[in-house]
Amino acid sequence: MTGLHLLNEAVAPHDDAEWARHALEIIQNDQRRSADTHLLRLDIPVLEGIDLYLKDESTHPTGSLKHRLARSLFLFGICNGRIRHDTPIVEASSGSTAISEAYFARLLGLPFHAVMSASTSAEKIQEIERQHGKCHLVADGKGIYAAAEELAARLGGVYMDQFTYAERATDWRGNNNIAESIFDQMSRERYPVPTWIVMSAGTGGTTATLGRYIRYKRFATRLCVADPEYSAFFEAFAKGNSQAISEKASRIEGIGRPRVEPSFAPNVIDRMLRIPDATSLAAMRVLSRHLGRKVGGSTGTNFFALCLLASRMRADGSKGSLVSLICDSGERYGHTYYNDDWIAAQGFDLSSSEAALEDFLRSGEPPV
Repeated sequence: MTGLHLLNEAVAPHDDAEWARHALEIIQNDQRRSADTHLLRLDIPVLEGIDLYLKDESTHPTGSLKHRLARSLFLFGICNGRIRHDTPIVEASSGSTAISEAYFARLLGLPFHAVMSASTSAEKIQEIERQHGKCHLVADGKGIYAAAEELAARLGGVYMDQFTYAERATDWRGNNNIAESIFDQMSRERYPVPTWIVMSAGTGGTTATLGRYIRYKRFATRLCVADPEYSAFFEAFAKGNSQAISEKASRIEGIGRPRVEPSFAPNVIDRMLRIPDATSLAAMRVLSRHLGRKVGGSTGTNFFALCLLASRMRADGSKGSLVSLICDSGERYGHTYYNDDWIAAQGFDLSSSEAALEDFLRSGEPPV
């Protein structure tokens, strides 16, 4: 045996491999039990030849669009070996992603910790705790990233980091992503290929998926991103400044970031609109009255941008369809966006914007 050398060898724990297979089965079975979300067609008679749609993501088991992201992040983490049978899960989140991740962590029997701004709505905190998650509130919203990373290191857990992994955890070419679902549901409508898809950006992951899918499938659809008042994304797109920052935190929960997140992909976006916060909240209330149920603030941002683009199409005689999303339910914002005292404390006057938008829906006059 002279001249032979023993190789070093290491083997991954068998228990982790078995657990990963079982965990993937649990998540995939949960997905099979869930129906796709409804595509609502809005009845706006004055917009002759222009059809508006809202895909209602509030009907997911965890009540928001972020259910898709959380599922993808868990699948990504398990398949990459980051999440194991005893891994504490930590996320920096303004609420909706944390609610959805807490749901999947509970399915898998894993502890979950959400690091969030102290200004997060009480309703969202309660929903995380109902899913057995623990909430860690940070006074300065800009500090949630570092606080989440530090907490994960201290617990020996995984910082999920939605802001980095959102654009890569989802298969943008298909596999039942949000873009594929929209185009499949639109396939038998009067204008099956939308002229515009409108979406706001939180991590940037959904807009990246939409933009990439549109290009991959060679659709003529254009992507418009609606950004709130205090957000770094608009400057990143308009000026190509990837180091842009916003000194103030976004008042529209779930969208707008103080920095340009790694998942934000400006090169797949065709147009961006910066929507004042008061206008977003006015649009939220108008749409809620129109639907007969409450929607969240980011949906108001989407809806105003949708109406603005529709008014421009009407003005130049274009016909076609426009699609956006209901991101979450307004029931999560009873103490803030639907509280008139909170609105007044922010210095908002929603009346003129509400009136302008109602007039647009009634007469077609541009809402600006």
